[in-house]
Amino acid sequence: MDRNIPRERADAPVEGVEHPGHRVEFHLSPGDIQAVRFGISPGHELAHAVRILLRPEQHPLQWGWLRAVRDRLPRESFRLLAAVIGDDGYLPDFLTATPRWDMTPDAELAALRDTALEPMRVDLGKMVLRSSGSRQQALREMQEHPVRAREMIASAWSEVWDAALAPVWPQIERLLRADVSVRARVIATSGLAGMSGALHSTVSWGDGAVRVSLRRHSEQVDCRGSGLVLVPSVMSSWGCMVLTEPPAQPTLFYPARGVTSGWARESQEIADALGALLGHVRAAILLAAGAERTTSQVAQDAGIAASTASHHLTVLRDAGLVSSRRDGARMMHLRTPLGEAMVGALL
Repeated sequence: MDRNIPRERADAPVEGVEHPGHRVEFHLSPGDIQAVRFGISPGHELAHAVRILLRPEQHPLQWGWLRAVRDRLPRESFRLLAAVIGDDGYLPDFLTATPRWDMTPDAELAALRDTALEPMRVDLGKMVLRSSGSRQQALREMQEHPVRAREMIASAWSEVWDAALAPVWPQIERLLRADVSVRARVIATSGLAGMSGALHSTVSWGDGAVRVSLRRHSEQVDCRGSGLVLVPSVMSSWGCMVLTEPPAQPTLFYPARGVTSGWARESQEIADALGALLGHVRAAILLAAGAERTTSQVAQDAGIAASTASHHLTVLRDAGLVSSRRDGARMMHLRTPLGEAMVGALL
């Protein structure tokens, strides 16, 4: 240690080096609750699914899912994604579109196929610097041939998604939506500060900023005018990550509530558990109510008459599990936060 350097400076966090003092602060205007919104990110879930498969011993909550997917992975596509994503640290920004409440896997894949080439080359360059050997060479080739690389990565994304996450996406999506519903309710009752402090042990609120403790990175992010996106995650259940580089909107990924070792169990098991409480028809209606549907669509999906569907929806609405609104001549039905919490609790 240089004796001329004050101790507080010598002990200060250094970018890229692990230190307990690293922190990113997302600064918001006073009362800027409208600038905070929630989103869902299939791309983030897939990227961390790849990292779990690379380091399974570190993710015991995912072992049930791991046992089911290991033998059906497309090996070449998985190896390509593993080279791009890596097992820890920085995650290339181009792999995830801006999270939205209505983001679907198909929309995420479409955004990846159309991602801008130059930012992608920059992201790949960052991964080149963080790799070595054959992986580094493969990343260099992708960086030098971005059009071909983009198509290869998107095709690999699609194949790995279909094998690893598509079978459990309904369970993941229910957990994510249940988490968002609960957080939104906390904002309404306890304010943004109360909600932020409950996101994770590394997240706090102070001086008009959402603060996140990280391992290797510190930054001050001005979200006034751009807002902050909060994104729950099932696959990155170990901790928080941030996205801060323009043109991406400032984003905080945090572990979703209720992720237990049994989250990946079959949808039929969840339907049976709900059915024991509500009856099988009402349980099926509630499970499918994550997307807004008309009474006729509910009836068709459940294989019952429209009048019977209307009766079941009334019972669920009276119990506070489903909300209904009129849209012209149609009635639209959607799970409430209480309904989301009930479904999420069974995962």
